[in-house]
Amino acid sequence: MKLRSAALTDIGKVRLQNQDSALCQPALGLFGVADGVGGLPGGAEASECAVRTLVQVVRAAGDGETDLNGAMLAANKAVERLGALVSPETGIGTTVSLGLFRAGRARLAHVGDSRAYLLRNGKFSQLTEDHTVEVEARKRNTPGDYLLLHPQSGHTLTRCVGQPSPLETDLAEHALAAGDRWIFATDGITRMMSDAELAGLLGRDGTPEEILPTIIALALERGGNDNATAVVVFVDEA
Repeated sequence: MKLRSAALTDIGKVRLQNQDSALCQPALGLFGVADGVGGLPGGAEASECAVRTLVQVVRAAGDGETDLNGAMLAANKAVERLGALVSPETGIGTTVSLGLFRAGRARLAHVGDSRAYLLRNGKFSQLTEDHTVEVEARKRNTPGDYLLLHPQSGHTLTRCVGQPSPLETDLAEHALAAGDRWIFATDGITRMMSDAELAGLLGRDGTPEEILPTIIALALERGGNDNATAVVVFVDEA
């Protein structure tokens, strides 16, 4: 199978700094996004450090089987060390959602509220679960019970790369199929449009380079309240 990919990021209309980082390394089969944690200093440094470390670990593994959990732990340690220098009082952090596409499969690693989606045969699926207060509360809540959350606290992360405690990474594996369209996106995109809208844009005719700007444009049209970053991967027949 052949892969076609593209990455695009935009600072948006509100933020003074772009704290997102795109991960698009076709030669390594490595794709994803990272979003520096809002409310903490050094968000841009955190996402850049995580992406840089992940690329180094995957590249060092060569053609061998990369330990994605180990790679995420290495990124966590690197961001934690950087945080001790950049912001010793609070530390720094970032989300990471990535896929390693090799040998007919995509291995996913995920921490935070950036997301990975797959469009296959007209079905659009979210493959990651947000690590936020709202999602965790709903999982623990008894069905039918009323759940009251402060509008701002609901989006607070319960996990991020750079945290001092041992990092728990969500890992998954999916077989690749010709015609698959994958997208990794930060919440500056996913909060600005419905899944149906995102699926419609991803499914349009065109190359990844042609489709990505339309996705970013809609996020900006809706207000551009956050940095908006996405990486798109198309799977073609060999």
